Amino acid sequence: LDYVAELHHLKSKSSGSATGWVVESEITTGQGAVARLLMKQGTLRPGDVIVSGSTYGRVRTIVDASGREVSEAGPSMPIEVTGLDEVPSSGDRFFAVADLSRASEIADEQRAKKREKSLAQRRQVTLENLFTEIAAGKLRELNVILKADVQGSVDVLRDSVTELNTSEVAVRVLHAAVGGISESDILLGEASNAIVIGFQVAVDEAARQLAETKGVEIRLYRVIYNVTEDIRKALEGMLAPEIEEKQLGRVEVRETFKVSRFGTIAGCYVTEGVIRRSSKVRLIRDGVVINDTMSIQSMRRIKESILESRAGFECGIKLADYDDVKIGDIIEAYEMVEVSRKLEPMMEAAK
Repeated sequence: LDYVAELHHLKSKSSGSATGWVVESEITTGQGAVARLLMKQGTLRPGDVIVSGSTYGRVRTIVDASGREVSEAGPSMPIEVTGLDEVPSSGDRFFAVADLSRASEIADEQRAKKREKSLAQRRQVTLENLFTEIAAGKLRELNVILKADVQGSVDVLRDSVTELNTSEVAVRVLHAAVGGISESDILLGEASNAIVIGFQVAVDEAARQLAETKGVEIRLYRVIYNVTEDIRKALEGMLAPEIEEKQLGRVEVRETFKVSRFGTIAGCYVTEGVIRRSSKVRLIRDGVVINDTMSIQSMRRIKESILESRAGFECGIKLADYDDVKIGDIIEAYEMVEVSRKLEPMMEAAK
């Protein structure tokens, strides 16, 4: 680009109102909001009023790329300015205006548009879809509020946690901004049942006390990886567990006895594992499952009632509500267990 500009003698106008883009911004102790800007055209001087998105202010100081305070900045200069009321968003355009009142009007208009956009993005629940949403249970959300030291960290954090979303569980970022954790963050967390996450920031004392009173959880981090890992674990805990069958044991029917009061008793030998009186069982005959939703009514060894029998032992088994047991049948014991699931983000699942 530098070569093309030199070859074609491209130049920016140094006269007129200053304009450019926000590269980065942060809150610093003593200086307040600090914005790193890249000038496009015009000249910016201390005392000029600038607007960027919903932020505005009178430029207090201008520092060049070498860290020296300068009296003006021209086209293509990377600079750092102070004096804005809040930190602007990275990538937003800034421009100089005539006075503070005009800057305030523009910022208020941008705030209103931002608020309308935020409200429009919220999922609307109507009488038509309310019961569908409840019955389907297809999406569970983890509400979070993100606060970080610089806008770049805010953007990376938002992208990192939302990349964990799946078709069943999702992270919903209610608010993401630069700066320390304040009372307003805690109140929003209480109202929306959200976790407040702070990255490289502090919690003011009033906010900490309010969080303890309201029961809002605050988590502070210094490494982004730790944030995503904790969010991943939280989402995995929200996933409905899978139900899997666990094989317990197998017994072979070697004899049958008909007892008038009880029906058919199967004389069995446990060939592997263990069979318990509380086990679910299936009956297999000649390799074909006859019934796989059976239960055991009673289990005995000689005359003693027992709760379980292990491999290498014999026992008598009476199947509940079933008497057509034959020699050579196999009784297989199993149980259904819940297995925790791991998170498979939608991007990975689509591969």
